[in-house]
Amino acid sequence: MRSFLGRDILSLKEFERNEFFRVFEVAEDLEPIARNRRNSDILKEKTLVTAFYQPSTRTRLAHEAAMIRLGGQVTGFADAKMTRAGDFYQESIKDTVKMLEFYGDVIVMRHFEQGAPHEAARWASVPIINGGDGWGEHPTQILTDLYTVLREKGRIDGLKWLAVGDMRMRTMHSLAYALTQFDCPITFVAPPELSLTDEFKAEIAGYSLDFKEAGHVEEAIADADVILVEPVVQPDYTKSRDEREGDVDLTPANYKITRELLETKAKSDAILLHSLPRMDEIPADVDITRWSRYWQEAFNGVVMRMALLTLVLGARE
Repeated sequence: MRSFLGRDILSLKEFERNEFFRVFEVAEDLEPIARNRRNSDILKEKTLVTAFYQPSTRTRLAHEAAMIRLGGQVTGFADAKMTRAGDFYQESIKDTVKMLEFYGDVIVMRHFEQGAPHEAARWASVPIINGGDGWGEHPTQILTDLYTVLREKGRIDGLKWLAVGDMRMRTMHSLAYALTQFDCPITFVAPPELSLTDEFKAEIAGYSLDFKEAGHVEEAIADADVILVEPVVQPDYTKSRDEREGDVDLTPANYKITRELLETKAKSDAILLHSLPRMDEIPADVDITRWSRYWQEAFNGVVMRMALLTLVLGARE
């Protein structure tokens, strides 16, 4: 297995099966630190730099919380418009990361341009973690989701997945790449205009992913062990900020996970994931049902980032 020391975490296309389980092993070992709401000194001499060119709640704060739980320091920016990268100068990614590498030991970047973290990794002498790049990938979120499934179900292999939402989403791309390493059939449900592209379907078929598509959640939910949902009403992820103007469309019934649907169609032990934020695709009355796991997912997001930071900074091999 390749060492994680100094390694960039850019894409799950690059992950081998045993590397997933190594990350999960370290996460499980570190989990009591977060669960007991204590801080350690594992990374007490290290600093995380956050470079967020797009809005974020969970991804940025989970990385920051993870570093603090490990005893490290945090610096960085959460709004590129308040930096020279986003104002009049439009400072290049190269120039920005060549500076940021002197301010810390690892950089987590979210950017509206697909491939921006990969570009950063070309120039930085410290590890780059992809916190989401345009319509590209979101590797740390899907590592979080897989770890949640492992902790909740005790296994990943042999589980059937249902993914509902906008298939342009970076989470969907990372999910498909990740499941190529596991025995997990998956059904994708999306509006026709937001479905998997022919190019992407050919790519994941080439990796032997067992997948199919459906037009309505009711066609696939009965067989699902894991239901992963994203909104079908999305902002434009190629923009640094895409704020609402007026009313937005609501989620059509085909792509909505209601309490009634779960009670009448879903397996009693299926688990429901959502990386959040949500709109109306999962109504609030689902939160207290036995299917929901998105709050556990949010907690596991801190644990997963703790594991990644510990590994790429060499505190664990």
